[in-house]
Amino acid sequence: MHPHTPTPRPGGEFTIGNDLRVARLGFGAMRITGDGVWGEPRDRAEAKRVLRRALELGVNFIDTADSYGPSVSEEIIAEALYPYPTDLVIATKGGFDRPGPNKWTENGRPEHLRAACEGSLRRLRLERIDLYQLHRIDPKVPAADQLGVLKELQAQGKIRHIGLSEVNVRQIQHAREIVPVVTVQNRYSLTDRGSEDVLEYCQREAIGFIPWFPLAAGQLSQSDSPIRRVAAQRNVTPSQVALAWLLARSPVMLPIPGTSSVQHLEENIAAGSLKLDAHMMEELGELAHAG
Repeated sequence: MHPHTPTPRPGGEFTIGNDLRVARLGFGAMRITGDGVWGEPRDRAEAKRVLRRALELGVNFIDTADSYGPSVSEEIIAEALYPYPTDLVIATKGGFDRPGPNKWTENGRPEHLRAACEGSLRRLRLERIDLYQLHRIDPKVPAADQLGVLKELQAQGKIRHIGLSEVNVRQIQHAREIVPVVTVQNRYSLTDRGSEDVLEYCQREAIGFIPWFPLAAGQLSQSDSPIRRVAAQRNVTPSQVALAWLLARSPVMLPIPGTSSVQHLEENIAAGSLKLDAHMMEELGELAHAG
């Protein structure tokens, strides 16, 4: 490629919070840890290769959390990519304790969130985190207290923008009375459409919608699925169809498929240029009603 030709952004672009232009197809860094999102990945060198390759392919939005590992994902991101390109946006999250593999305990106590943010800044080697997300609203702590800490951290210049995760429309509206909210990360995929109302709210309000578990893997492998039919027609994989559908579903959609393999990464990113026609979108949309 000619040195003056920038790599196209996979899936096109979206601007988070009016100032962070990101590729709509990002990278979720949960899987660059060990089994149960715990401890070291099987192959740390490959994890670093995946991150570097993502940037080569035009990705400039990486989503992680202090609880992935815990700490491991953030440490590997810094090892692989620091000093960071100026246009790289690293989003992280706080709000969970990790007692063990596959175990997650909400902790929204203000002192925990403050310490979590400081820990992320240190591990990621950043002075300010571009997007800091409340991983869950802890039901044991008043939401206003949890959001109040994020507001303080923002005022101190430690975080630029605030996002929420696993919330309903009413919770987003309440949060926005306290802080500006620029992204929402909810579980959503072609076969898991429980957050449809949240997506529609985000689209109306120009809030980025980050679908986690965007491939809902098991559903994609059913042999009689419309996903497989469309994939066969286009000579692509069911995962690529699922990602292309997400990108086409809404202009505020920011899928972050994660993987620990360069090969899977390249396959996922290729979905950013896959266009589905109206008939295919309609056929795939029917899956939601059947599910």
